Amino acid sequence: MAGNSIGSLFRLTSFGESHGAGVGGIIDGMPPGVSVDIDFIQHELDRRKPGQSTITTQRKEGDRLEILSGVFEGKTTGTPLAFLIHNENQKSKDYAHIKETYRPSHADYTYDKKYGIRDYRGGGRSSARETIARVVAGAFAKIYLRDFGISFNAYVSQIGKLKLDKDYKQLNLSSAEENIVRCPDPKLAEKMEDYVKQIRKEGDTVGGAINCVIKSVPVGLGEPVFDKLHADLAKAMLGINAVKGFEYGSGFNAVEMRGSEHNDLFNEDFSTQTNNSGGVQGGISNGEDIYFKVAFKPVATLMQKQSAVDSKGSIVEMEGKGRHDPCVVPRAVVIVEAMAALTIMDHYLRAKTYR
Repeated sequence: MAGNSIGSLFRLTSFGESHGAGVGGIIDGMPPGVSVDIDFIQHELDRRKPGQSTITTQRKEGDRLEILSGVFEGKTTGTPLAFLIHNENQKSKDYAHIKETYRPSHADYTYDKKYGIRDYRGGGRSSARETIARVVAGAFAKIYLRDFGISFNAYVSQIGKLKLDKDYKQLNLSSAEENIVRCPDPKLAEKMEDYVKQIRKEGDTVGGAINCVIKSVPVGLGEPVFDKLHADLAKAMLGINAVKGFEYGSGFNAVEMRGSEHNDLFNEDFSTQTNNSGGVQGGISNGEDIYFKVAFKPVATLMQKQSAVDSKGSIVEMEGKGRHDPCVVPRAVVIVEAMAALTIMDHYLRAKTYR
């Protein structure tokens, strides 16, 4: 396998590069007869697209969805569902200066050494523009799963050292879409926005974190041993550009707890009094909320001078050009939701084979 596909029964294969003709994908396993909500899918794409605010890249793309197959008279047919989003606003000349130079902490060097060739325009296949395909597939998964009450809510919980210290149950998660940072705490969101603008002025970048809550997941999703639900969620999240960490439930805080503190005691209806397990026990969903956190590194391309190396091994000085996000997390919220939806959709269909 070339690593361009994810999923088992619900499977996405993505294609395309940042400065190529477009980005798209093929979905296998979408059940037939599902009404396709084009407006919803486009809304999801709009949440991801560049140029949507003053703190994102100013690349202007319409990101209009074109469905090539798998839909007839507004409903899915069950056959491979192919789609395409054309690139419209590339400025490849902005990358001419790195044709022979590898940016620090970027995929430039590793791609070149792996394949013997690299598309230096916008990072080619390593560009986060590839995540368009994930958002579309995630939207199809959400459309199917919402009929069963399953919902996905991701939000920005940290940018730099500015951290949200409230539990998700204390927050109105829908309010995250009311500000450009996508943080459900309005006051903290203002501070985050000002901070990202400051970072941008300095020609620098900053990392952050996104939390996600999945509600109404039925008991029994996930496979034993190697395809555990939380493991597949981790794989999905760690496959997103710039992600450096994943934790679910009590996460790393669990190392400081005793078993008597950490155990989720049962109620008579089999729900649990606490949810340190994060909705997953033994790799299988237990019916409680699934919640997790994803850490993103700062964007590698800086608008300031730094040391780099060229293809001949010489140390050179370089400075980024073009249009880049000073912080990826506001636009990555919908990508986290999409990858979560892909994972839950795949395991939902797999669970149906047991019944």
